[in-house]
Amino acid sequence: MSHKEEHIDTLIQQCLEGKQSAQLAVYKRYFRAMYNTSLRIVKMRDEAEDVMQESFLKAFTNLHTFKGEVAFGAWLKRIVINSSIQHYRKQLKKKQVTLENVMYKVEDNEASVPDHTSTELKAQKVMETMSRLKDNYRISLTLHLIEGYDYEEVSTIMNISYANCRTTISRAKDSLRKKLIPT
Repeated sequence: MSHKEEHIDTLIQQCLEGKQSAQLAVYKRYFRAMYNTSLRIVKMRDEAEDVMQESFLKAFTNLHTFKGEVAFGAWLKRIVINSSIQHYRKQLKKKQVTLENVMYKVEDNEASVPDHTSTELKAQKVMETMSRLKDNYRISLTLHLIEGYDYEEVSTIMNISYANCRTTISRAKDSLRKKLIPT
């Protein structure tokens, strides 16, 4: 077991004992990644932050159900993804979702490396283009390509059949390619 895994296990045990300092340490370790995950789904910064914080609350409340079968970060990410999709669907039903261009990355305080500038610009263009895809395309691509879920997991999360999932992701990739190729 690595030192980092050992440390998170200690923090989780302290969280179970009700230590707020341990909860804060867990939050600080994971909040950026969980915010970015939520933002890619809900598309609005303030709502992504709300969903992320609610997800942490849900995770801390249900921490006793964490069995350690997967990494804590993966367990937390699943909570964030499910909460984000649920929130997004509620917003669609209420017709309160607005089209808005948002940045998909929390600004780090670290200096960027000049060699990565063109790669970062390309990645940003892909992310911006993904935000203009149909909702089911954007969500399925985010889950599959960015979050790393396989087709079976994506189909379960999105509550669609495996075949429909594969077709949706294939069509989403085609749509993304067409939007990225200059005409």
